[in-house]
Amino acid sequence: METVLFIDGENVKGKIKDVFKELRKDSPVWHEYNFKNLFDRVLDGIKIDRKVFYFAKIKEHEQSREKSRQLIEEQRLLKTQLEKQGFEVILRGRVRGQIENIGGKEILIFKEKGVDVKIAIDMVSLSCDKKVKEIILCSSDSDLQPAIEEVSKRNVNCIYVGFEVNPNKGLSYTTKRTILIRNTEVMEFEKTQKKLI
Repeated sequence: METVLFIDGENVKGKIKDVFKELRKDSPVWHEYNFKNLFDRVLDGIKIDRKVFYFAKIKEHEQSREKSRQLIEEQRLLKTQLEKQGFEVILRGRVRGQIENIGGKEILIFKEKGVDVKIAIDMVSLSCDKKVKEIILCSSDSDLQPAIEEVSKRNVNCIYVGFEVNPNKGLSYTTKRTILIRNTEVMEFEKTQKKLI
């Protein structure tokens, strides 16, 4: 039986972005961020058999073709980099563009749908098939609490990995253990490689 790290990609990117914003820094270039070293540091001492990032598939949106193409290219670069860092990348669900009224202005907003469902299904199916002994969940999506409760009933240990900046108390309560990523750890892995002088 395995220990599997499940990572909700957009959720994690959002939390990292929050840390950068809190420290008044621009968001990182995602395909240059060293996710491997971040998770190796935070989960030091835990043997992980599989590390899986989940993202929604981005489709071109007719009202914003250029922005859609940019997002698709950024996702492609990030996926390639994550695979080089030893992660599996699963694209499920979709990113949908929708017009929202914000402060009296109509703005096209892109929202992810379906990723949490895929993570929950994978958690429960691996537990039911007795293929996993421990699940490490890096997401702050409370919708995953029923899946955590279900895997716990099957004697699968579940660890919540959250962020120092605004951790999810519900997930902490539902899991057996909580590990928080400190802001200093987030900042430490901004680049994948050190520049030569």
